Amino acid sequence: MKIRSITCFLNPGWPLDENKLRAAGTFLHEAQAAFEAAGYVVQTTRLATLPFPQLLGAGRLHETVKLAREMEAAIQDAGIAYAALGPALPEMPASYAAIPDALAATENIFFAGEMASAEKGISLTAVKACAEVIVRAAPLAPDGFANLRFAALAAVKAGAPFFPAAYHRGDEPAFALATEAADLAVQAFSGAKTIESGRRALAAEIEKHGRELTRIAEALNPKFLGIDFSLAPFPEDAISLGGAMERLGVSKVGLHGSLAAAAILTEAIQRADFRHTGFNGMMLPVLEDSTLATRAAEGTLTVKDLLLYSAVCGTGLDTIPLAGDVSREQVAALLLDVAALAVRLAKPLTARLMPIPGKQAGDETGFDFAFFANSRVMALDSAGLNAPLSGDETIHILAR
Repeated sequence: MKIRSITCFLNPGWPLDENKLRAAGTFLHEAQAAFEAAGYVVQTTRLATLPFPQLLGAGRLHETVKLAREMEAAIQDAGIAYAALGPALPEMPASYAAIPDALAATENIFFAGEMASAEKGISLTAVKACAEVIVRAAPLAPDGFANLRFAALAAVKAGAPFFPAAYHRGDEPAFALATEAADLAVQAFSGAKTIESGRRALAAEIEKHGRELTRIAEALNPKFLGIDFSLAPFPEDAISLGGAMERLGVSKVGLHGSLAAAAILTEAIQRADFRHTGFNGMMLPVLEDSTLATRAAEGTLTVKDLLLYSAVCGTGLDTIPLAGDVSREQVAALLLDVAALAVRLAKPLTARLMPIPGKQAGDETGFDFAFFANSRVMALDSAGLNAPLSGDETIHILAR
């Protein structure tokens, strides 16, 4: 198990308060040293701010690119790898349109777009705006990588340490941990004779690491929000959540039994006793998991399968390779399903979709990137939405 990120949450003000940012860099450096002294590998240190529309105000959204550029320079000076400037907000509809230019102007700055929340309902306007961001961002890089730094959010609260979903609320700084812990699931079920023994072993390992991580974190300052023990994979078989599902007894991820496996693995996280923040689910990013990438390339695993599994586990749809010419209407229809699922089930979900320029459904992806496993472009329904779902109203759905 590794620490994917130590994420510091901060209100840096605008113009940026350089003293606050330097202090955040100093804290993250000290925190990384503390966790590494205990034997943990820390992959990245990150900063998440208030949602950028709140930082700037409605009258200054035209400064989004300037904010992104200055933040990128500031975190580089402070020794912080990445920063998230939070989501565009439905109450500031012009904020979504500002994101593609800011993505184009930076390399280490992440954004999101809020589609829905329990309080605000599902904004059809925001759903379409997020789809527009994804389509506009796709050609910014030949491999579609700009969309790695954008996610559409549904029912995601502040304090989640995984990017691109991370954002802050309030003025007091805080921090949280995101783990890369899919290997714990693989190990727990590799030698398990029963489901019960496997999930007990997984919950026990999570609790063991949770106690140690919390012990270290509570000795640090600022406030410790908790750990997101979402079972994040890496594109190696030993750290594959798809592999863990198949060790549990599924013949191939995507076939019947996969939903049950996803529910069992996620429930093991929820059994464990530790300080929770963020998703604490099971991440199924197709391009970051060797088994998922293989099953998607075979056609065994589809986008609809992944959406279905989101009902009982993970964090939504992540690193989904799509055709480069996918339309805004096609993307919006998929995003609406994600938003409805999140609100109805009262669980945070995101969508990080990656249209790849020049590729069509079924084409090989061809990435040369250490953090990706190659697959094939996945198909979406060809039709978009018709009225009234294609309208601009806000829909309120009661959680079950």
